Amino acid sequence: MKEHEIVEILKKNLDLDQIFVKGDGNHFQIVAISKIFRNMSYVEKQQVIYSLLMEFIINKQIHAVSIKTLTPDEWKNHQNYSDIIL
Repeated sequence: MKEHEIVEILKKNLDLDQIFVKGDGNHFQIVAISKIFRNMSYVEKQQVIYSLLMEFIINKQIHAVSIKTLTPDEWKNHQNYSDIIL
């Protein structure tokens, strides 16, 4: 699976302000920024992303994924981007 394919899937299904995806074909890191994450628990945020990628995890197109989700305010106010930026 290619990075741009994951970007397209997430953009098509979610109202994202920004999306960053980095990977090597099987292992991916995702940073998603959106107001939809407001008032969601950490687990709920993860579930939103995983639910859209589960088909590709099951059929082994994606082996592993690391997900970071932030609201626009969290993204704007974050003091240390080095632990978020891919």
